[in-house]
Amino acid sequence: MTDMLSHFKRQQQTMVDLLTTLINYETFTSSKPDVDKLGRYMEDQFVGLGASSVQRIPQEKVGDFLLAKWNEDAPGKPIMFLIHIDTVWPIGTLAERPPRIDEQGRLFGPGAIDMKGGITIVLSALRGLRDLGEFPNRPIWVLMTADEEVGSTYSEALIKDLAKQSGLVLVMEPATPEEAIKTSRKGVATFQIAVEGRPAHAGNAPEKGINAIVDLAYQTLKLQEMNDLRHGTSVSVTMVEGGTATNVIPAHASAKVDVRMLTMQAYADVCEKIMNLQPYVPGAKLSVTSGHTRGPMERNAQMQADYEQCRAIGATLGLTVREDSSGGGSDGNFTAMMGISTLDGLGPQGDGLHALNEHVVLDSLPRRSALIAAMLKDWKFKE
Repeated sequence: MTDMLSHFKRQQQTMVDLLTTLINYETFTSSKPDVDKLGRYMEDQFVGLGASSVQRIPQEKVGDFLLAKWNEDAPGKPIMFLIHIDTVWPIGTLAERPPRIDEQGRLFGPGAIDMKGGITIVLSALRGLRDLGEFPNRPIWVLMTADEEVGSTYSEALIKDLAKQSGLVLVMEPATPEEAIKTSRKGVATFQIAVEGRPAHAGNAPEKGINAIVDLAYQTLKLQEMNDLRHGTSVSVTMVEGGTATNVIPAHASAKVDVRMLTMQAYADVCEKIMNLQPYVPGAKLSVTSGHTRGPMERNAQMQADYEQCRAIGATLGLTVREDSSGGGSDGNFTAMMGISTLDGLGPQGDGLHALNEHVVLDSLPRRSALIAAMLKDWKFKE
């Protein structure tokens, strides 16, 4: 198996060239024509790697999705990769920050680590298996989406439907800066709090008003009390607005709330508390609306068993596979909370997600490609 790692190390420059090519496609989520340019390139890549079928799934508001399949008629459940080609970087960023490699062997560029590095690894692993004559006779799927950076609004249902048919989901989000995979992710839930009061002149008749901002301030304190940071639950009021003029008792006020949690029990408990908030100021009306939700990816017994198998496969290559957690969500949250075996953070080592120092550690590309190739060959599903 160490021969496999040696093969991928010899291919490192090819991987660097591929990653650079991917970065040079600007793929800001809301710029569908630009995202679709990379989609067409990816379609060509899948076909060139011998996919038995590549289905384009048209989208109106974001880039089209692709579902590529290998060995469709082979026995067993598929291993499915989740990748996304959209980034947070507006069109024009590339001209300001073109790809560059520093003296420490790090490739900088918009979208490098999130997640064009992960895409590079999937394509490289599949190519390596083919070139080595070791492509396994098992179903392999790659789902490519284009809306992950805006919450996977359009792809969530598709991800869940395909995950139901899969035996293992591999999420190609980046590894941690220490090159660990991610075996737990916090869930996220968002809410909008709206308070309706009654306007009145702040000088002549303040007592006739119902101050919506006062009520919202009380709700903010109640939300703050729901924090349980020691156990991984955070409740944060992140945006507020209200009032119309300095001399008017405010009739309207609103806030947006971000909630993160580690377990489904915490998710259920805090969401119930928020949805049951009650007005504080007499006469005020309070409404709570649930927005985007993504349950936690828990480090449960199934996750631990899957990690141990991944770690053991890595050991056959001479690789040390470590695990860690993340406070942010990914598409892996959807599949893990369904009970589907899911491993995340299988992309390259690097840092700077959504930041100006976004980069990939280049010598991690062959290590991760070899690990993915070996997992495709040797992964055993539980009976």
